[in-house]
Amino acid sequence: MTSPLSISTRAPKLFDKEKTKVKTELLKKEIADLQKILFAQGKHSILIILQGLDASGKDGLVANVFSGLNPLGVSVYAYKAPTPEELAHDFLWRVHKNSPERGMIHIFNRSHYEDLLVPVVNGNLDEKKTKERISDINNFELLLHNHSTHVLKFYLHISKEEQKERLTERQTNPKKFWKHNDGDWETSKKWNDYMKAYLQIFKHCNQPNWHIIPADQNWYKEYQVAKIVLTKLQSLKLEYPAMMKK
Repeated sequence: MTSPLSISTRAPKLFDKEKTKVKTELLKKEIADLQKILFAQGKHSILIILQGLDASGKDGLVANVFSGLNPLGVSVYAYKAPTPEELAHDFLWRVHKNSPERGMIHIFNRSHYEDLLVPVVNGNLDEKKTKERISDINNFELLLHNHSTHVLKFYLHISKEEQKERLTERQTNPKKFWKHNDGDWETSKKWNDYMKAYLQIFKHCNQPNWHIIPADQNWYKEYQVAKIVLTKLQSLKLEYPAMMKK
């Protein structure tokens, strides 16, 4: 069986950068138009999950693809290491309370998958606990689905070489100093362990399925994500509600 991570981290050679960027702008406009109807109709919600290694471009994706949405109908949540309060609850507590109500689009910049991924890589979860967390995640996402939340899961697939270049830029470009974290370099040394853990996630937490997005070129990454988000919105057959009669 072919590994999901065997695909290229770059756009196919025939893709034209400038033409693709124009297409992305058109997709973003359609997404914004449909988001207004999603919000007005109040029957569906969308949860967008962004996962990827450090410097895979999650922040930039949020800013460049979703910045045109009506702020009333979208919220973004970034998850880092759990706080003491979060650790005092079950691992899904901090994300479940941020799941979207009907009419909303919520974006998780990292997500509940960090609470499976990082402990596995660091050796803090045994096989039994790992299986329990996988089961909990699958049940959680099924619960959301059963209550009209459509979950879109994206893994931003970056190469070792591109990650190294971007992490280095954070040390040399004054506009990106704020992103620098020594811990990112330590994490990058565990590349193979993270790849192995992600493959298990793709295999065992695949309903709904993962979209593996080549992420070395931001313009192509943004196009692919925008296209998938628009396709989901179009599939919902959204329409403005009729006027209420007295």
